[in-house]
Amino acid sequence: MPKANVFNMAGQQVGEIELSEAVFGIEPNQTAVHSVVKNHLANCRQGTQSALTRAEVSGGGKKPWRQKGTGHARQGSTRAPQWTHGGIVFAPKPRDYSYTLNKKLKRLALKSALSAKAAEGNVIVVDGLELPEIKTKAMKGFLDSVGAGKAVVVTPEVNDNVIKSARNIPGVVTTTAKILSVYDIVNAKQFIVDKAALAVIEEVFA
Repeated sequence: MPKANVFNMAGQQVGEIELSEAVFGIEPNQTAVHSVVKNHLANCRQGTQSALTRAEVSGGGKKPWRQKGTGHARQGSTRAPQWTHGGIVFAPKPRDYSYTLNKKLKRLALKSALSAKAAEGNVIVVDGLELPEIKTKAMKGFLDSVGAGKAVVVTPEVNDNVIKSARNIPGVVTTTAKILSVYDIVNAKQFIVDKAALAVIEEVFA
């Protein structure tokens, strides 16, 4: 059964906890993780790029010179793609890149990402992830004390003090137990989770 060290907010190890085999102990499915990460990045795309085709560029109604006898190559319009100020061939147009995946695949990917983190020893459990005030220095001090770099920090519920204290720290992302993102987990080095949030994750995703 996978295990993780438990730390307090002073960065001291206060124990060890067994993690759920169903969530943190499966064989990671790399294909599922890749599919979900690719889907996340596609859904993040704005899709607002746009360029004009030759039909949309202004001008070019008159044939620039007669068909034969000038020594030039034949031309029908000054707005054809080979001309400066001409239209773009297969011009990109605004479109929606998002698509959906089934729930089973997304759940498998999440468990795979969590299991990989547990296997690497990068799951850090915090016995009460609380800050008395919004203070980036306090949050940074805690992360440094547990040896965390690029990390995703998980709380059981929305915690303004933790969120606002961590938002200015490069590479640190905060989220809640019920809306975990596979991309955030894969993109981070450490998975830092409140003990109460861990119970929610194991209950919801087991």
